[in-house]
Amino acid sequence: RAAAGCGCRAVEFDTMLSAGGTPFLIHDETLERTTDGRGEVARTPDETLRLLDAGGRFGAAFAGEPVPTLLQAIDLCAELDLWANIEIKPAAGHEARTGEMVARIVREAWLHRPPLLSSFSEIALDAARRAAPLLPRALLAGALPADWRGRAERLGCVALHAGARHTTPDGIRAVREAGFGYACYTVNDTAQARRLFRAGVDAVFTDRPDLLMSEAPA
Repeated sequence: RAAAGCGCRAVEFDTMLSAGGTPFLIHDETLERTTDGRGEVARTPDETLRLLDAGGRFGAAFAGEPVPTLLQAIDLCAELDLWANIEIKPAAGHEARTGEMVARIVREAWLHRPPLLSSFSEIALDAARRAAPLLPRALLAGALPADWRGRAERLGCVALHAGARHTTPDGIRAVREAGFGYACYTVNDTAQARRLFRAGVDAVFTDRPDLLMSEAPA
């Protein structure tokens, strides 16, 4: 809702499986940093996750914000007419199952413009490819690996996503000339965003869309 309020047309979020195998939106494998809970997400039952406060640590205005399920997020994206990049972020040892579950749910529940599925885990991306081959995919990396093209082609990816501080004009050019999209994370500075867009990236991931919206291409 905050992103839509800033004028964004797209959002990015991470999804991980609970103990019950339900995809929830959460960044870390553990609960302490972003919620008032404790323990591992993969060992926490759905009913416990639904009761957590995932907003209070970020300010009083967000207190009481729950940890949403992927299905709830899909419904809200439809309501707000937002496209999404859904990062498959499996807990260790749950790579294939997470990729498969996320892809299946998205395939069945997302009824407007297909979202992009991305992951650092090639196992998760491959499982997503097998479960929902028509959903577009992107390979995430800190820096572009030397064999990025072979990896992306093997997984049927349409884009590469890399850390902004590891991104170079030559890397952007090579990826774009090979026919892939290129996006950078995490960019919270307008000057850096401007440089990246001039260099040819398609998009940047940011925590501050209120600052960067004026830098985005039309």
